[in-house]
Amino acid sequence: MVDKLDAPTSLSDAASDPRDGSTGPKAIIKNVDMSEEMQQESVDITSDALEKYHIEKDIAAQIKKEFDRRHGPTWHVVVGKNFGSYVTHETKNFIYFYVGSLAFLIWKT
Repeated sequence: MVDKLDAPTSLSDAASDPRDGSTGPKAIIKNVDMSEEMQQESVDITSDALEKYHIEKDIAAQIKKEFDRRHGPTWHVVVGKNFGSYVTHETKNFIYFYVGSLAFLIWKT
C-alpha cells in the first residue's frame, strides 16, 4: 500500500492545461491505496468534472459515473470542504486528495 499521508507533493495540474500556459490548483494527495496510473486518472476525471460543474453534488455524481463506467461498480465519491469520513474500501481502490479548498474522497467497495 502506498501511503502519502499529508504528503506535500502534487500529482498533476488539475483544472489546467499545460499546453495553454494556464495554472490551476494542484492535486495534493493526502492518502492513497491505488496505482500511480489510477491516481492520475482520478485527478484527470476530477479536473474534467470541475470544468463542467460548480455544485459539489454534481461534481461527485460525474466522478462516480465515470469511475463506474471505466472500472465497474460500486464506486463512492464525496466532494466538499468540511466533512469527516471513515470508510472500508476494496484493496488498491482508494484515494483522498485536495484540489484547492475542495477535498475529494473516491473509493470502491
